Amino acid sequence: MSGKLYVVGTPIGNLGDISPRALEALSSVDFIAAEDTRVTLKLLNHFDIHKPLESYYEHNKERKTEFIINRLKNGEKCAIVSDAGMPAISDPGEDLVRECRRCGIEVESVPGPSAVITALAASGMKSGRFCFEGFLSADKGERKAHLESLVREQRTMIFYEAPHKLRTTIADMLGAFGDREVAFCRELTKFHEQVLKMRLSDAVEYYKENAPRGEFVLVVEGAAPEEEKVYTLTDAAEMAKTLMEKGMGASAAAKEAAAICGIKKGDIYKALMEM
Repeated sequence: MSGKLYVVGTPIGNLGDISPRALEALSSVDFIAAEDTRVTLKLLNHFDIHKPLESYYEHNKERKTEFIINRLKNGEKCAIVSDAGMPAISDPGEDLVRECRRCGIEVESVPGPSAVITALAASGMKSGRFCFEGFLSADKGERKAHLESLVREQRTMIFYEAPHKLRTTIADMLGAFGDREVAFCRELTKFHEQVLKMRLSDAVEYYKENAPRGEFVLVVEGAAPEEEKVYTLTDAAEMAKTLMEKGMGASAAAKEAAAICGIKKGDIYKALMEM
């Protein structure tokens, strides 16, 4: 009989945010897979929970996934946790969850705090539609390509960023997006929590004078909706004329222009003949 994997959300700062269900799950499993066992040990000690810990992070996940899966297949129960927040979100835990699903091992999610949602709620930015983009690459070319792919994204965008990369990131965002509004959410739920909201151009200047400290969540304004072009009959006839000059027949050109401009083919053809 297979065991079970619990995906357990832990506090992102304030230990008071842990749920009774998360404590119950951590207390009931046979062992805990942790991103950093030292961080998780402090959490467990605080709540007087004593369970064996297995490290599970980006550079050992391939080897440890097989190890954990074998234990689960033998009927053991495991909880996976990250250093803070929900595992499997910008976290190697997603690989373990995927493999459990593939092997038919039961997975139960025990929801907890999320820096993404906490930042969005505190930012005052539009929250009806948003997208999470995680960490940007440290590689300059990859980072700029990622940002360029989001230039027309109309949803509010959320990024994670480390303090030592923040200045470069916001300069690149200003270059790619233009002067958008952004909320800098720092040290969420901790004693020094801070949310600053400003334009990207102002942020570049602000962080020249103020050294970034702590982990950041950036909530960035999406692109303004593109205005749909309204074509006149004259526009459509000129378009059809251009198509004819490229070798297309009058009827076919009128049909093509009609599909693009949303104007009746017959009206375009008549205007074209008059031209």
